Amino acid sequence: MVSFFYSSSEVKLPLLKERRGNHQTKFKGAMSKLILVFSLLLFFCGTDKNKEQKSLKHRIIISSDIGGTDPDDFQSTIHLLMYADLFEIEGLVSSPYGNGRKKDFLDMIDLYEHDLARLKAQSSGFPHPDSLRAVCKQGAILGAPYKGCNSTTEGSDWIIKCAKKPSDQPLWVLVWGGLEDLAQALHDAPEIKKKIKVYWIGGPNKKWSVNAYSYIAENHADLWMIEANATYRGWFMDSESPDDIKGDAYYDNYIQERGTMGKAFKNYYAGEIKMGDTPSLAYVMNGDPDDPMSESWGGSFIPIKRSSRTVFNGNSTASDTVAAYAVLEWRFKGPEISIPMDSACFTMEISGQKWPGYYLGNGNYGIRYSSKKPETGTYLTISDIPELDAQAGQYISVTPWPGKIDPNDYLLGSNWFSDRPEPQLFIEEQQGAKTVSKYREAFLMDWAKRWKWLK
Repeated sequence: MVSFFYSSSEVKLPLLKERRGNHQTKFKGAMSKLILVFSLLLFFCGTDKNKEQKSLKHRIIISSDIGGTDPDDFQSTIHLLMYADLFEIEGLVSSPYGNGRKKDFLDMIDLYEHDLARLKAQSSGFPHPDSLRAVCKQGAILGAPYKGCNSTTEGSDWIIKCAKKPSDQPLWVLVWGGLEDLAQALHDAPEIKKKIKVYWIGGPNKKWSVNAYSYIAENHADLWMIEANATYRGWFMDSESPDDIKGDAYYDNYIQERGTMGKAFKNYYAGEIKMGDTPSLAYVMNGDPDDPMSESWGGSFIPIKRSSRTVFNGNSTASDTVAAYAVLEWRFKGPEISIPMDSACFTMEISGQKWPGYYLGNGNYGIRYSSKKPETGTYLTISDIPELDAQAGQYISVTPWPGKIDPNDYLLGSNWFSDRPEPQLFIEEQQGAKTVSKYREAFLMDWAKRWKWLK
């Protein structure tokens, strides 16, 4: 028989180990439960935060030359209304070059009202037509004079009113035409700069709105501004797009006269997709709009510290090379005349279009222009004042923008952005356009889903 003898210490030791093990097991189990609960709380809080971010509606004002010289704003407005559930639309300001008026926005809202029931069947967030009608405002009808601003408009007042609303969000001012109403708003209430962010479709609009632009660049260089002079053209330069979404094919493949808005869309460019202003809206639809250098449907941009500007004292010649999209100023000497300063008193014809020149006082006269693309320009002045009549010259504008440093350049703040200059991002001569064209298919196919809602 084998007998075992244990001392008291030998008996207690395994008991202590067993008890310690039980406590450790219980402690580990409790900790695991706490970790699980904490993780679930983080998950659900994070989910709520993600949902909150996803459901965030950006505050926007559209300033448009709808009904003016280019019918593509009607297309862009139809697109806007089909995505109206994603935004807080606080203003629709009509600032046309030509015959357009606030009524053109109201006509588009009438179309939207006919289709609203089918849109709301898919998303409850679409605004009532009357709420949209209430924020339609008439903006400036004439271009700004040489000084860059003129008089308060219903549209400029509305920009100020919306910008001053208490909000944790910025007000996105998406400019589809000239800068006249924005320039006037900044003149009347410069403090709104802290509350707004601007995405402007420049290029040809800069040509038409060069005086308002010059006022803003000179006096409000600290504005948060995206100046898209060429990037937006990636929206309709579609040679690399699949055949079914090219501008002349998309309507037949995906719109097909669906809804009242679909039928009306055919009235503009025969349904061919242009919508050159829509990249400003797409910018806040997909991407991080607070970071212009990041990727987005509306393009990617770089900060610029100066805006190209060349001043000619007298005529320019073909040997004068300037930056495309730069502000060009010609100054002429003439008689001292008895008219108010900033009065238009001569014209300059460039490429078949006429631009007003102004009396600056003390026998000085001036005119501004901006080329919308690289070009060789020829000009001729017309005036009843002999010294200003038949002044002629040339210039050559080239990319990239901004161009070489000029002592007359506008010096900008830290939040002014413009088209990317890398050669691989050009489409033909259009700087930065590939930062938009790369997302053209994704954008148009997303829109195609909404057109199905109106089937």
